Formats: sequence, C-alpha cells, structure tokens
Amino acid sequence: MTKKRCTWVEGKEEIYINYHDEEWGVAKYDDDILYEMLVLESFQAGLSWITILKKREAFREAFDNFDINKIRDYDEKKVNELLQNEKIIRHRGKIEAAINNAKVFRQIQEECGSFSDYIWSFTEGKTIKAEYLTKSELSDRIAKELKKKGMKFVGSTIIYSYLESIGIIDNHEEDCFLY
Repeated sequence: MTKKRCTWVEGKEEIYINYHDEEWGVAKYDDDILYEMLVLESFQAGLSWITILKKREAFREAFDNFDINKIRDYDEKKVNELLQNEKIIRHRGKIEAAINNAKVFRQIQEECGSFSDYIWSFTEGKTIKAEYLTKSELSDRIAKELKKKGMKFVGSTIIYSYLESIGIIDNHEEDCFLY
C-alpha cells in the first residue's frame, strides 16, 4: 500500500519525496542545520525547491559545510569563486546575503545563547499546525525582526518556507501520513 503524502510531493522525484518524508516539518534545533536551511531557503527565492535539493551537496561543499565562522569571513575573492561555481546558484545578492546573515546569525547566538532559542521563542517552543499558506502574521513578524537585526533575503514568504522546513510550522495536509 502506498503512503498518502501531501499533494505537492505526489508524483515527484525520490529526492523530493525523501525531503517531505524525513525533513519537512520536522522540528530542528541544531544551529548548524538552522543556518543551512536559512541559506538554502534564501537561495530558493524565485526558484523551485527541487532545484535547491539537487544542488544541496554542492552548496555544502561550496559554503564550507555551512560553517558560519568561515562564511562570515568570506571576502571578495571567495564571492567571485562562488560566482564561478556552476554547481550552485550564482547570484551575487544571495551569496552576499549568506555572508551577511552568517554575521547576524552569530550575533543572535551571542545575544540569545543559540539561534535555536531565538527562533523557537516566537512560538514559545511549540510547533504550529497551520493551513497551507505562503506567509502569515508569524512569518511577517519574524522577517521584520530579522531585517531589523540586519539580515537580507528574509522576506515573509522565504521565512514562512523556512519555518516549515525547520518544523516550527507543520503544514502536512490532513490526509498525509505525517499529519
């Protein structure tokens, strides 16, 4: 018997199905993973998520396994190297945002103990069951706060998708086996 999944993943490639089944909507608390997902979600803006999933390993390699201590020190030479890397999305604004956001991410860690504590504080540590949306009052508020702190490429739609990817928002459909 085939598992019933959310309609957005039906008939998709195995990499997409695995992401749905094993990662999407699963609560994540590890700051390294939270930063990786923030970068990937920002690179996804204007593109399909499958594109990002297929390039995920290349992103990990190109961005030093999403080590914020290394990324926040990237210089123009490294930006140009990334712009030449055909295995990733080559968008100067998104690359520069990843570097900038690593610095802000680190500041938030220093202020709050961890980025996890900060991001989960918006829901008092709870996962929210939500309707299938592209943004919400919560994503509006978090995007606004992150922008105030200096982050870039963190609009409400990107943040909503980010919150789904890290399990703060659970949007599995009622007839999905993960609901």
